[in-house]
Amino acid sequence: MQRLVLIGLLLVALLGGAQWWRHHRPESPAPGVLALEAPTQINLNPGSTLRHGDVTLVTRARFELTARVLSREDYHFDAGASIAPIDLALGWGRMSDSSVLSQIQITQSFRFYHWHVDHFPIPRREIEQSSANMHMIPADDNARRELERVRRGEVIHLEGFLVDASRPDGWQWHTSMTRDDVGDGACELVYVESVEPAEPVEP
Repeated sequence: MQRLVLIGLLLVALLGGAQWWRHHRPESPAPGVLALEAPTQINLNPGSTLRHGDVTLVTRARFELTARVLSREDYHFDAGASIAPIDLALGWGRMSDSSVLSQIQITQSFRFYHWHVDHFPIPRREIEQSSANMHMIPADDNARRELERVRRGEVIHLEGFLVDASRPDGWQWHTSMTRDDVGDGACELVYVESVEPAEPVEP
């Protein structure tokens, strides 16, 4: 009996792993710029207030982008995981080109996006201005399901708001409002209303 239980658990684990791989396996596009335009935003002053559980969100800008997913990291246990369970590192312009990205090592950890090169395939400042790590807050269950299907390497189109977040206990999380910054505070906090696969520009 115990053996049957172990076999059953193993089958469940294998099926779960297969499902995870189907949804998260990376794509490998051909060389060429796949997302031409930088993100667009319309700043809001004043913004509106949204509730997300015990978190208050204040909209700072209407936000829209088409970009390539450079990396994805899921979070479960940090202070922001209850509202932003997924971070996406996104690239546009030449940071959506496989021939460029093949020369850049990209990782994510602790809510940061890291890159490393042995030799710069494009100027450093272009890498910094044409890519960003973004914290994703799903607006509803549908947006959450769409985000859960996002895979590294694919081109997506996303619409929503840049927001600041706070809790009654004093916890705060602020969005970047520009693509020109780097380091701590340079990540966008995005309230995602919709995200879907996008047709890449033909290389």
